[in-house]
Amino acid sequence: MKSLHADRQIVIIAVLAMAALPCFAAKVAVLKNGFSIRHERSQVIGEVTRLYISKDGSSFVDVATTQIDHFEEAPALPDAGIRSASSGASASLGVPRSARSASAAPAAFPDSSANDLNDVVNEASGRYQLDPDLVNSVIKAESGFHVRAVSPKGAQGLMQLMPGTASQLGVPNVFDPRANVEGGTRYLRELMERYNFDIPKALAAYNAGPQRVEQFRGIPPYYETHAYIARIVRDFNKKKMAQQKALAAAKKTSASKTTTASARSATTKKKPIGTAQAKAALGSQ
Repeated sequence: MKSLHADRQIVIIAVLAMAALPCFAAKVAVLKNGFSIRHERSQVIGEVTRLYISKDGSSFVDVATTQIDHFEEAPALPDAGIRSASSGASASLGVPRSARSASAAPAAFPDSSANDLNDVVNEASGRYQLDPDLVNSVIKAESGFHVRAVSPKGAQGLMQLMPGTASQLGVPNVFDPRANVEGGTRYLRELMERYNFDIPKALAAYNAGPQRVEQFRGIPPYYETHAYIARIVRDFNKKKMAQQKALAAAKKTSASKTTTASARSATTKKKPIGTAQAKAALGSQ
């Protein structure tokens, strides 16, 4: 009887312990600029709050904690069978873009021409006054740098332009890297202006279509769209962090070289003539 009673106590303690565990129900972080981010859970890391977009924690967005106004309970997501309408790219909900490769084996941009692609991105970014790192992050998320990528819904090329969008942008050949990047960058710039340079909203419109952003008055509650934004933001931030580290290392190296040069200069200078030496020198004249 004592054993049975002890077992019951253990079960009761276990149930109470489980009840005390934090609940990771989906929430929405509402930022001070009006933008909202749906996430599974959040974690404060230093001065930023990490919002985990996916349940497994593989997708997340870091936001300055001071920019978060409040949190709300998230509304239920649409069924996974619903597909997001798209004018810039198309996707089924919950399916990673990498799993939606072209119907035919896409031809990646040749490694020998990687510098050419960088030139194309830099030229288009400069023309439309966008950060080339952002454009590159969009290309990576859209096509993985596959020039002839085609999505199941017909988005084509490096920046996955739909035929109608490509036509409106005056892109004659979506599989021409220069024309595709030119059109995609121009379209991204138009969306940035439309949403007052709110990058997440512009990216949501690029992925799900401006009509969905208007319909939901912000980022649509589609998992694929939130994960898409998270991938781009994470890749963009990674580039910037690498640049900052490289700059810091360069400054450190430069400072070290300056210090070493100064030390060498100091040791090679002649010692100043002492008072006695000076008098002797004057007396000999």
